[in-house]
Amino acid sequence: MIKKKIWLVGLCLVILTFFLFSANITLAQERLAIYTTLDEPLARAVLAAFEEDTGIGVDFVRLSGGECVARLIAEKENPQISIWYGGVGLDHIVAKDKGLTMPYESPNAVNIPDNFKDEDHYWTGIYAGPLCFASNTNLLAELGLEAPTSWADLIKPEYEGQIMVANPGTSGTAYNVLATLVQILGEDEAFKYLKALDKNIFQYTRSGSAPGKSASLGEVAVGIGYAHDQVKLVSQGYPLVITFPSEGTGYEIASISLIKGGPQTELAKKLYDWALTKRAAEVYASVYVCPFVDVELKEGAIPISKVKTIDQDNKWAGENKDRLVAKWTDEVFGQ
Repeated sequence: MIKKKIWLVGLCLVILTFFLFSANITLAQERLAIYTTLDEPLARAVLAAFEEDTGIGVDFVRLSGGECVARLIAEKENPQISIWYGGVGLDHIVAKDKGLTMPYESPNAVNIPDNFKDEDHYWTGIYAGPLCFASNTNLLAELGLEAPTSWADLIKPEYEGQIMVANPGTSGTAYNVLATLVQILGEDEAFKYLKALDKNIFQYTRSGSAPGKSASLGEVAVGIGYAHDQVKLVSQGYPLVITFPSEGTGYEIASISLIKGGPQTELAKKLYDWALTKRAAEVYASVYVCPFVDVELKEGAIPISKVKTIDQDNKWAGENKDRLVAKWTDEVFGQ
């Protein structure tokens, strides 16, 4: 009888161990690895909210838009990640054209206007933000300069060494600047302009948000970037003034895509769906971006509807990215 009881206890322990082990496997499977091009504080806030709502943990690698496309190309035959969250929509168009992403029509995509999502369902926009100039008021006064209010202002000799912008080869933000100028001026005149602008550039950064941060610290007088990044810096007390080019400006459509052949597609769809909800939009709005889902905006946030924007041709810009970036690298950066 004693032996029988010992055997039953042992069997129960084996069964309990099996269930505990199975539960641990299940829990371990409920972690999603992603690439994100959201600014890191926003990425952390967004993904913490997602985990709170769903119980799914997320491990992320933060990459600029150009870096993410390059990583996806390198991993194309053996994708490591299933979703790319955030980043300029032009880069998501490039990823689509290169066969790096896959179509997915989220049921929550009905919340997004048609002109801010791909007609073939390869990417969906989550918020928009216009390009702007962020100028350090203290440094401007010290140098006797006015904040620029046009693209033409940036090539004036008095701004020599006082402007910072990212490299369009690594930054979707900077490629948006390049594509904007080509659409305003025409390609030949735009490249003449970019060569003149190069004389005033202090540094080409890797990330599109870095120029505004450098301007906020007084490392340069003017940084070029997206308005929401600069508004956030202003709200933190940095001496910045935000201006927009009178000729018109381009804008980003921050987007989300599923990666073709990724290892966690079904789990990734849960994040994709959640990213298009009001709950997610409220988190985006908390850092001064303007989501497509109708939520209350932070005071100071600047919607693209309040700015003179160009008639931006995202399809053209996506199709011509490799060529234009190569031309910029050869004719501007490489000289």
